[in-house]
Amino acid sequence: MANTYNVLAILNGKSAGNEILRQAIQDLRSEGHTIAVRVTWEPGDAARYLQEARELSVHTVIAGGGDGTINEIVSCLARLPMDQRPVLGVLPLGTANDFATSAGIPLHPAAALRIAVTGPVIPVDIIRVNNKRYFINMATGGFGTRITTETPARLKAALGGVSYLLHGLSRVDSLKADSCEIRSEEFNWQGDALVIGIGNGRQAGGGQRLCPGALINDGLMDVSIITAAEWLPTLMHTLTREDDNPNILRARSRTLEITAHQSMTFNLDGEPLSGTHFRMEILPQAIHCRLPAESELLGTAPQ
Repeated sequence: MANTYNVLAILNGKSAGNEILRQAIQDLRSEGHTIAVRVTWEPGDAARYLQEARELSVHTVIAGGGDGTINEIVSCLARLPMDQRPVLGVLPLGTANDFATSAGIPLHPAAALRIAVTGPVIPVDIIRVNNKRYFINMATGGFGTRITTETPARLKAALGGVSYLLHGLSRVDSLKADSCEIRSEEFNWQGDALVIGIGNGRQAGGGQRLCPGALINDGLMDVSIITAAEWLPTLMHTLTREDDNPNILRARSRTLEITAHQSMTFNLDGEPLSGTHFRMEILPQAIHCRLPAESELLGTAPQ
């Protein structure tokens, strides 16, 4: 098949009927951009479309959907040889859109699509978990993970990211800490964790900025641990304010080992992974991504 496209947009099937997006694609095509569109229907579609993009020598692949869609395509990119990874564009069409919000990508489809097609190309980090899973935004464990998983789909559709907060407050009586040990080259902590956030981006769970200082190109992951001690004021502080809280432990690291006494679940950009042992490692500048030049996630890249 002849190479006739510069951009391949992979859209989550739930978002394919967006008329504003259809018009935005037509507008960019009228400006000379060659954009192909593929729609996912079932597991495995994203990987298949990414293979098609390689065969077409497409320069940019757009992940159109929520954080889960972005995670799926990032994971597929990470499994390719470094020199065969297309540039990633992000088109936020989901409920929470935590990664796009952290990165400063507009939520309006037309504005986001333009950045995904024409924005600056920037090398960014991703994080690998247990040598087989990946995330680009954040891994969360503890009560926040359970709330994200349990929030009813109809509530998310009606209220967006606020739904996670409302559902979480309704389940405060079920708070249960995870007993675990967290080790890195910089620190060692053991105790009961109510919420754990490992951030390459800054927020998860529909807008909760668990790692407010994280950068996506500094070669480090940010770690935030909300302990079970004084949990109510600490949790409310996290939900309503962004200044430092002395009851939240924070660190930065290149690698992380988490061992739990009982099985616990981490959400990797919203995709669950359960177990008793997790090894996380930063992969510096693993993929190239189109982001706004003024994105607050961008710092000085490591030399």
